[in-house]
Amino acid sequence: MQVAVVTFDGFNELDSFIASALVNRCRRDGLEAFITTPTPVVTSMNGVEVSGQRPMEFIPEADVVLIGSGVRTRDVVADDRLLARLPLDPARQLIGSQCSGALVLARLGLLGGMPACADLTSRPYVEACGVTVLDAPFHSEGNIATAGGCLASQYLAAWVITRTLGEEAARGAIGYAAPVGEQRETVERVLRAIRAPESASVPR
Repeated sequence: MQVAVVTFDGFNELDSFIASALVNRCRRDGLEAFITTPTPVVTSMNGVEVSGQRPMEFIPEADVVLIGSGVRTRDVVADDRLLARLPLDPARQLIGSQCSGALVLARLGLLGGMPACADLTSRPYVEACGVTVLDAPFHSEGNIATAGGCLASQYLAAWVITRTLGEEAARGAIGYAAPVGEQRETVERVLRAIRAPESASVPR
């Protein structure tokens, strides 16, 4: 199973890298994340240059697509040609957004009447799209999830792992990354945030 972590110019390193790194803790179990970019190299909001592992053309092949955030997301949603390179299919794929990535999901019409999570800076722009923004770090409905706040990327990753490999795999990945001495409370907090009756299996 493959995960596309869509990463645009101006991206937030915490959002893309935390989600990717946590998912890749499960590589041996067949779940692998790839930084997916519109150009061969993208530059973060802090000037870090990163070579994409997959091009945007990889997105239709992915089982999971996570839309990262950044300081140029409003430019992304204003670019129809760039949005056309995001052929997302919630009937077949798990789709998640991090912070301002909710703007992309809103612009693509994927949220419908679903409320979303976003960071405080992005919140007014997401609300301007007619989306209710929750005062919460994570929310999912069916095959779509949104996370708000840089460190909420752990919830997005745990949701992906739980939906594809099961809760025990998510426990292992989050427990490995948790601060020493806080593993148990971290794992339980993350799982409480993402637990939902419909989060049972990856769509086929």
